[in-house]
Amino acid sequence: MANRNIRDRIYQFNLSQPRDPDLLKAKYQYMREEKENPFIFFRSTCHLFYEDLPIKSWFKKAPLVWICGDLHVENFGNYKADNRHVYFDINDFDEAMLAPCTWEIARLLTSIFVSTETYSVGLQVAEKLCKKFLNSYLQTISDEKAYWMGEDMAPPVIEDLLARKNQVKRRELLEERTVLDQEKQRRSLKIDFKKAQPITDQQRQKLESWIEDFAAQQPNPKFFKLLDVAQRIAGKGSLGIERYVLLVEGKGSPDGNYLLDLKRALPSSLAVRNVWAQPTWKSESDRIVSIQKRLQAIPIAFLHSVTIGKDSFVLRELQSTQSPTDHLKIEKWDDKLEKSEQLMLALGEVVAWSHLRSSAIQGSATIDQLIDFAGKSKWKTEVMEYAKAYSQRVHQDWKDFCQ
Repeated sequence: MANRNIRDRIYQFNLSQPRDPDLLKAKYQYMREEKENPFIFFRSTCHLFYEDLPIKSWFKKAPLVWICGDLHVENFGNYKADNRHVYFDINDFDEAMLAPCTWEIARLLTSIFVSTETYSVGLQVAEKLCKKFLNSYLQTISDEKAYWMGEDMAPPVIEDLLARKNQVKRRELLEERTVLDQEKQRRSLKIDFKKAQPITDQQRQKLESWIEDFAAQQPNPKFFKLLDVAQRIAGKGSLGIERYVLLVEGKGSPDGNYLLDLKRALPSSLAVRNVWAQPTWKSESDRIVSIQKRLQAIPIAFLHSVTIGKDSFVLRELQSTQSPTDHLKIEKWDDKLEKSEQLMLALGEVVAWSHLRSSAIQGSATIDQLIDFAGKSKWKTEVMEYAKAYSQRVHQDWKDFCQ
């Protein structure tokens, strides 16, 4: 296992990336918050997980699939797609690459074990939930067919979230994120230094120039007329990376405006350990967007890979993230064991569907290869035991970092 000088490894990784210094300090503070226990630390240190991952046994022999790279129990959620229907799926692809399927599975199982304190879960319950997920994943692979999880196909534990998401109107999000000038009937972004903060004149000019060119290439250029822009404060692992919230004309001011999220794309932290050949992407954002489109049944609205100057960015619609209906947030699994088990079955299906959906593309395993692997037994025990042991390592690393 890699050197355990945790503080230096974390600082070295984050300082090697272009990040806002003040937001990077905030990220470190989040990682140390005792009330969250080690779960936010785990979410924020994806690079440690892959630096430590042993490239041997079933972590090397497993079939290659397209993975999101940072799979954990809160990396699932609801979103509106271009067709304006709501879906439940994996929702973060910054680290996405071609890698063994066991990498994806091991990180999710580890996240369940890490959450034993954060979510008041006993070890036996955590093991049971891990087995529920794993069995669901394997059964879904064996079924050979990739479906999607929308309101028409979701189990009750997910269906309720999707129904509530459908009730969230764009105007509510606009009122949460913007200020309306009643006289001019014009909105501007709310600068609260919690979700948004000002940008420099130079940044504003850069973005205004870019979106004017971008809009000219779209079927409806007026939709992307820029009304306001600010730096967006969001995320845990990516906090401090260049990111903006854009207020655009949309379908008309003031209540037809749309909010867009524009996030700089950086190399995947998996690349340090990934020895398998990858496609030649046009840019890092092209990698992220291309893999997201392969894995999600229906991609999130306005998903684009764009280039601004020398840097690439991922553009998508900004949707509400403050409600528990928008992303998975689980508390006290012991108190709701039946729902938690249903949830694990659903997550197993979603992950398996993503692997089936993207099979036999640019080096990924065929469905037959995935089915053959799912029928083997040794790797399941090894991955489960590794996840359980590594979760203890995460807990100790978090304690060391807090000191």
